[in-house]
Amino acid sequence: MNPVALLTPTYGRDLELCTLLCESVDRHVTSFSKHYLLVPDCDLQLFAHLASERRVIIPASTYLPGWLRPLPRVIQRKRRQFWWSLRAKPVSGWHVQQFLKIAAVISLPYQRYCILDSDVVFFRDFDLARYEYPNPIPLLTMANAVTADQPRHSRWLETSHALLGLPTPPFPAPDFIGHIIFWDQQTTRALTQRIEAVSGFGWIEALCRIRDFSEYLLYGYFVQNDRASATAHTVVSGTPCISYWERSTLSKDELNALLRSADRQDVAFSIASFSGTPVSTIRAAIADNAILTPAAPAIEPAGLAALC
Repeated sequence: MNPVALLTPTYGRDLELCTLLCESVDRHVTSFSKHYLLVPDCDLQLFAHLASERRVIIPASTYLPGWLRPLPRVIQRKRRQFWWSLRAKPVSGWHVQQFLKIAAVISLPYQRYCILDSDVVFFRDFDLARYEYPNPIPLLTMANAVTADQPRHSRWLETSHALLGLPTPPFPAPDFIGHIIFWDQQTTRALTQRIEAVSGFGWIEALCRIRDFSEYLLYGYFVQNDRASATAHTVVSGTPCISYWERSTLSKDELNALLRSADRQDVAFSIASFSGTPVSTIRAAIADNAILTPAAPAIEPAGLAALC
């Protein structure tokens, strides 16, 4: 068996959130090999204290091509870092984080990966042993969730199919974006090979040129349309993570109410970093909720029991 590795792309502004994630992983997540933090080179020192026997900090330059270079920090827009090249328009840190997920999965020495954003916090025990290769892994698939009135998602739907050489499906269409996402290395390598065969460019250059894309839609639609890759996955309709995607900042009382809504199968929550909810508020809410204090007994996350 080959243990699952954890991947977290992050950067300096999410340091506090990422620290909280790492603390929760160390307390609650078991049966994984390594936890890799993928960070911009300029932020390496900020994250150095999180390194341990099981956590490795990897600079972005390890996986980015030499022709894609970070702009100096003095050239920023809305405090966001950009990377430039002579091959396409500049791309943002959000794009680069997606590149890093794909590149790390196809390059690191494991066959299965659990991708966790910085804003995920575990509050119950989560054993990853069942997702080791060659067991099937969950493919989050939310039927009919992408609609024509969603400008970004509908654009990502179109570009995903263009990159994969597939006809764009009618709306509504499946969505594959969520938290606690699993990827298979062989599938991800086949995905990049498909992008290169269709576009005629290296996969990072192809993504730089198209710019409007979602790595999770690319992966999901590739699996859905590739019979060999589909056999490595089991379709599930949700993940064991409470998600808050809104932009308004949560108060401690609002966060408490959200956490009290947790089902027994939930093992984590995610408060989107762009909501501006302070980490101190998140820590206070954790302390207030008895459900988050002790580790719960071993549970079967909803939609994943079929993998046992």
